[in-house]
Amino acid sequence: MPTDHDVMRIFERQMRNWELARSQHHAENAETGGEVADFICISREIATGAMEIAARLGQQLRWPVFDKEILHVMAGDDAVRERIYASMDERDLSWSEQVLCSLKGPAFVRDDYFHKLSKTVLLLARKGSAVFVGRGADLILPRDRGLRVRIIAPRAERLRRLAAQQGLSDAKARAELQRLEEERAVFIRHHFGLDATDPARHDLVINLARISPTQAADMILAVRTILQPG
Repeated sequence: MPTDHDVMRIFERQMRNWELARSQHHAENAETGGEVADFICISREIATGAMEIAARLGQQLRWPVFDKEILHVMAGDDAVRERIYASMDERDLSWSEQVLCSLKGPAFVRDDYFHKLSKTVLLLARKGSAVFVGRGADLILPRDRGLRVRIIAPRAERLRRLAAQQGLSDAKARAELQRLEEERAVFIRHHFGLDATDPARHDLVINLARISPTQAADMILAVRTILQPG
């Protein structure tokens, strides 16, 4: 899990990159009517190793990767959010509030943390292209934009990976996997009224049973190319 120092280092580097590209990005938005820059959202089952895929995508596309832990820290750190807000103009902030209002349907449950998380994700996507991993980012960002990917793997393999990562016995790994899956299901159901495992959320579902992380990243890039307008 990244430390606050890691998050700030990533944030500071990305702020510099965004500021360099800011004028170009706004010009592109004006020409195409785009609300956000291009993005890839990755949803994954517990302990699939999906972060390796996300890292490969970030390296090949030269995009930042914002995973669950980084987004969580950003949403909870007032100073980080203020830096993001301060770098946006009134049009950006107004757009993010409009999108947040559109999320407040009967199934949408708003709380202070989730409001901050949602606005952070929206403004990060507004500022520049990125890979988002987890936290329901695919359900926050505009549906007609970006690419949404689900990564799955056989349960036995995920249990083996989780046990190795956390030094758990087989029994404790099974209990921990169950706990984490229930926690994730509650988060998605509570805030969006949806089943966390519903494949209809995604443009592409990849099973890592016979596909390597490198192959998975290549598949995602190929599908992204196909879906790009023009």
